[in-house]
Amino acid sequence: MIQKIFLETLKIVGLVTILMIVIEWLQIKFEDKIKKLLIKNPKNQIIGSSLLGAIPGCIDAFLVVSLYSHGLVGFGALVAVMLSTAGDEAFIMLAMAPKTALQIFAVCATLGIIGGFITEKIASKINLKRAEPCCIDIHKEEFDIKHFLEEHVYNHIFKKHIPQLFLWIFFTLLTVQFLMQRFDLESILPQNKLLLILLATLIGIIPESGPHLVFLTLYSQGLIPFSVLLVSSLSQDGHGLLPLLSYSVKDTIKVQIFTTLFSLLIGLVLYLIGI
Repeated sequence: MIQKIFLETLKIVGLVTILMIVIEWLQIKFEDKIKKLLIKNPKNQIIGSSLLGAIPGCIDAFLVVSLYSHGLVGFGALVAVMLSTAGDEAFIMLAMAPKTALQIFAVCATLGIIGGFITEKIASKINLKRAEPCCIDIHKEEFDIKHFLEEHVYNHIFKKHIPQLFLWIFFTLLTVQFLMQRFDLESILPQNKLLLILLATLIGIIPESGPHLVFLTLYSQGLIPFSVLLVSSLSQDGHGLLPLLSYSVKDTIKVQIFTTLFSLLIGLVLYLIGI
C-alpha cells in the first residue's frame, strides 16, 4: 500500500511542479501589466483580484496583498482574492481531478467577485478602518532565465514548496487509505454533510494549504459532495494571508471574518438546495 501511495504522490508532485514553473514564469512576465489593470479602476480591482486568485498558486494573492499594503487596492479586492484562491492545492486539484478543478476555479472566481463587492459596500457603510499603507518601495529585479531558474524554480518552488507538498500529499493519501480500510467512511460522511461544511469552513481559517487536501482526497474517492470541496476552496487562502499577517494582524482578522462568514453562507445555501 505504501509503495503504491508513494508512486501516486510522485506522479502528482511531478505534474504540480511543471504547472508551478509555467505559471510562475507567466506571472513574473506579466506582473507590471497586471498591476496597471488592477490600479486603473476600482471595479477592476475586485474583478481582477478574484480572477487572479483563481490562478493556481499563492503568488497572485501575494501580489494583491502587496498592492493593498501600499494603499493601491481596497479591502474588497483583498477579500475577493482570498475567496477565489485555493493556494498550492489548486495545482494538486488539476493533477487529481482536472475537470472538477476547472469548475471550482470558475465558481470561486465568480463568488470572489460577488463577495468582494459585498465586502466593499459593507466596509464603506460601517466605515471599516484599515492599517496605514506601507510606503516601502518594492524592489523589482530584472527578469532573466538564470535568475528565474535559481531564485524562482530552485529556491522558491523546489526548496520551499515541493518538499512540503510531497509530505502533505503522501500522508493525506496514506491516512485516507488507512481509514477507508478500517472504517466504512462512505456510510458515515454523507450523514454529516452539514458538519462537513462547517468543518471545511473552519479549517479554511488555518493559513496553510495542506489541510484542504483532506477534502480533495475524500472528494476524489467519492466520499464527500462537490459542495463541501467548494466551501473548503472558498474558505482557505493557502499561504496568501501570511504576508498580510506580517503587515497588519487586525486587517488579517477582518479578512478572515468576511471570508469565513461568506463561505459558511454559501455552504448553507448549497446544503438547503441539496447540492
